Amino acid sequence: MKDYPTDRLRNVALLGHNGSGKTTFSEAMLFASGATTRMGRVEDGTTTSDYDDEEKRRRQSLNLSIIPVEWKDHKINLIDTPGYPDFIGEVKSAVRVADLGLIFVDAVAGIAVGTELAMQSVEEANIPRAIMISGMDRENANYARILAELQEAFHQTVVPLFIPVGAHAQFSGVIDLLSRKYIKGPKGEVADIPADMKQEVDAAREKLIEAAAEGEDDLMEKFFDQGTLDDEDLKRGLRSAIRKKTFVPVMCAAASAGIGVHATLFSLINYAPAPLDRGGDPDDGQHGTILFVFKTLADPFVGKLSLFRVMAGPVHGGDTRLTCVRANAEERLSTLYVLRGKEQIPVTELHTGDIGMAAKLAHTQTGDTLADKAHAVPLPGIQFPNPLFNVALNPKSKNDTAKLSPSLARICEEDPSLIARTDPVTKEFILSGMGQTHVEVAITKLHSKFGVDVESSVPKVPYQETITKRGQARYRHKKQTGGAGQFAEIEMAVEPSPPGAGYVFEWKVFGGAISSSFQSSIEKGIKQVMETGVIAGYPIHDVKCEVLDGKEHPVDSKPIAFEIAARYVFREAFSQAGPILLEPIYRFTIVVPEANAGDVMGHLNTKRAQVIGMDPRGNKMVITADAPLAEMQRYSTDLRSLTQGRGFYEMAFQRYAPVPPNLAQGIIAAHKAEMAGKAEEE
Repeated sequence: MKDYPTDRLRNVALLGHNGSGKTTFSEAMLFASGATTRMGRVEDGTTTSDYDDEEKRRRQSLNLSIIPVEWKDHKINLIDTPGYPDFIGEVKSAVRVADLGLIFVDAVAGIAVGTELAMQSVEEANIPRAIMISGMDRENANYARILAELQEAFHQTVVPLFIPVGAHAQFSGVIDLLSRKYIKGPKGEVADIPADMKQEVDAAREKLIEAAAEGEDDLMEKFFDQGTLDDEDLKRGLRSAIRKKTFVPVMCAAASAGIGVHATLFSLINYAPAPLDRGGDPDDGQHGTILFVFKTLADPFVGKLSLFRVMAGPVHGGDTRLTCVRANAEERLSTLYVLRGKEQIPVTELHTGDIGMAAKLAHTQTGDTLADKAHAVPLPGIQFPNPLFNVALNPKSKNDTAKLSPSLARICEEDPSLIARTDPVTKEFILSGMGQTHVEVAITKLHSKFGVDVESSVPKVPYQETITKRGQARYRHKKQTGGAGQFAEIEMAVEPSPPGAGYVFEWKVFGGAISSSFQSSIEKGIKQVMETGVIAGYPIHDVKCEVLDGKEHPVDSKPIAFEIAARYVFREAFSQAGPILLEPIYRFTIVVPEANAGDVMGHLNTKRAQVIGMDPRGNKMVITADAPLAEMQRYSTDLRSLTQGRGFYEMAFQRYAPVPPNLAQGIIAAHKAEMAGKAEEE
């Protein structure tokens, strides 16, 4: 691959709803540029971008992919992203290093959930955006209707760069409003504008000139003075206006037929921001070497692959040594690569703004900054959303158990929107993701990449046990086996401690009835029971224990005897103190379209939720509610169904609250049945 200076680079993230044509478009651009000899198809699993086995099986993108396209002495780094909402983490990574977000909208379906998420992502990343209306050759494709929908959705001026020629099966090409040329067919042949379209083209070009004039003050003055702009001024104004986001440019194409692809290549070169258009230091080697790692790939054979954007350069292969700023550790970049799908193309040098890959960086993670020692300042990282969908993983064999933790660590390193942890209460191994599909794909990767087989289930709820009143008991432990025996007698009272106070212990033995040397053994016995619970097998919290009296034997009383006695007497006293179960309550902040607010509220009422408030936010409604985790473990699936995927939410732990008695009885009965089953097995 040729060496491309910074001003010849374009970094474009392909965004949009699942199935809107992003991957097909990247394939068409590769074919149009001559990088491939035939176009792959998503349906056949032959595209350059979707090379992962699971992507081929599902026929959809699951990971971001880098597709560099060389065209007219420029390199356009396309970053193809998944459109399914579960994989929003990949979109976050892509827009972090892109200079333009190209949002795909299907010419038939129009604006969908993925479109709205893409709009939101480019807003958060504060990068320029453009629209690609795809599938113009499909039946019922409607360019004018989609333009009107976009105008309403963006709340900003939407201006076409192209005018389509023909529609549906007769879609034959586009008219580039800058050059006023008809670019037709899959080869991008240039022809004159059809006579019956000249008036439409002139009107559309006038709007484009007005939009371009807003890009720079001197162009605005020139437009007012002369009433128009020449082609060079128009090109300059469009680049500036797109960079400043004063309007949203719109293109159209039929990628599967190769129509509109050549025109889009020219437009990206002419109008898309170059890396330094949005600020930054020149690529002169005088400002250090700084790389930002935006994606990590876990290869079970090669090891870790780190994808980066050159923020200050150039960077050279060979023996470049940079510091991972977060870890304060040196990394060696031996060979630099450019990725094209899964193909790794070695290069000797990459300039500022380019995207590359390095292998086997020991300390570097996604979001890290690599820099020379003189410029070792961390760049802002990537803010990944908190995962909301949890499953418990159960390894199928001892071999799977041994490999599960390190294998999941590598998968989570590849996708930071996945989190693996062990629940401290239930002791289950929990994998958390953005939705059911997200987690299912991760479990499939465990098997296909690392040979780990697991079963998944809904996680247990981390309940707690506590008491509501004072309880008191006395217990004698006596064991005689022929030699030295065991003897301990304890009288104990328990009562609720203030919420959040936890475990409180008081020694109220007077007159030496029990030697204080046994106090630690008694506490040890109490804490053992508090970890495993009394009524349902869950940890005990907020209990005050008082040791009131007891007896000891001068020969047979030993620490183990008082430890055993403490376990039994604590259980008895706890049982007399009005024991109850507590369940975790979470605060849910739910954002839904106004039209769906009623359905969502009604559904929350079936989940024992307490609605705190409702606040309008634009055309959305923000619902705040407290609800028990036991009722909301699959709420992401429920909300997606209720809102056709347009609702989203965040959740944060709020407090513990008593479980209603009728529900608590079922939980306690299930625990007793589980214990009885284990006893029979033993």
